[in-house]
Amino acid sequence: MKIGSYQLNSQVILAPMAGITDQPFRQLCCRLGAGLAVSEMLSSNPKVWDTDKSKLRMVHGDSAGIRSVQIAGSCPDELAFAAKVNADNGAQIIDINMGCPAKKVNKKLAGSALLREPAQVERIIQSVVAAVDIPVTLKIRTGWCEDTRNGIEIAKIAQDNGIVSLAVHGRTRNDFYKGHAEYNTIKAIKASVSIPVVANGDITSPEKALQVLNHTGADAIMIGRGAQGRPWIFREINHFLATGTKLDAPSLSEVRSIVLNHVMELHQFYGDFTGVRFARKHVSWYVQNLIVTNEGFSESFTLDQGKSFRSIFNGLESTSEQLEALNVFFDGF
Repeated sequence: MKIGSYQLNSQVILAPMAGITDQPFRQLCCRLGAGLAVSEMLSSNPKVWDTDKSKLRMVHGDSAGIRSVQIAGSCPDELAFAAKVNADNGAQIIDINMGCPAKKVNKKLAGSALLREPAQVERIIQSVVAAVDIPVTLKIRTGWCEDTRNGIEIAKIAQDNGIVSLAVHGRTRNDFYKGHAEYNTIKAIKASVSIPVVANGDITSPEKALQVLNHTGADAIMIGRGAQGRPWIFREINHFLATGTKLDAPSLSEVRSIVLNHVMELHQFYGDFTGVRFARKHVSWYVQNLIVTNEGFSESFTLDQGKSFRSIFNGLESTSEQLEALNVFFDGF
């Protein structure tokens, strides 16, 4: 799959997730096989750019792989300005968010709320595409609600106004993340446009990845929650798509190395105080995933043990305590 002039080396893309797809996680997922890792959503409102959170989200030069930056907002001029600033700061692709279902985003007529305003969608796309000389992509949902699925209409507007690739989450805004993603609408969208389409939603295994690609005819798939605590899912899917066989689960030794290095990178990127807090949620996902899959763990390892460790880990306040606790945890196996 290509996005503009950029050739992806994998059909599997890391979805942008606020508070999750920071630089350390994007780098990790790219090392483990993601063909593209899209940044966290960045507000187009320059008034919030002076916060520590926004400043870190605007660091693009050292990102792994192709640097795709997602922006969100409702004002065409603000979005165009944000696109230009990020392009000047090293972004190689600009992605416009029209899929976020969060109320605090939607009440500003941003994210998936824009799906109710096709004319505004067109104005935004025209403004952003005209502002930069790098590829512009778009992420949407299938519509606002079940009765107003207008993904095909939005896709055609996107294609006609210069969007070079479209990612579609197989839920409406009103679905949030409940129930199951549906792929028939993505299939219909793919059939209606000639630009690359990326299918997103509930893809948590190599088998599901192949099923979604075959059903929708999409050019690639996008993994969001399925990568939390399991960043090696990208290489597992790549291997399955290439060979039809399942890759062996990572060894406990490799998982240990991935987790410890990820935590240390979070500490370094955010600093001791914030890094410790970001590490808590990632470690929780790692432990939960290892319990569910039993990857590398003995049969005696129980859900209660995992819950107990997560409770202890979440109470630790220093980087050294976190690293020591993780080493003791893995030494137990």
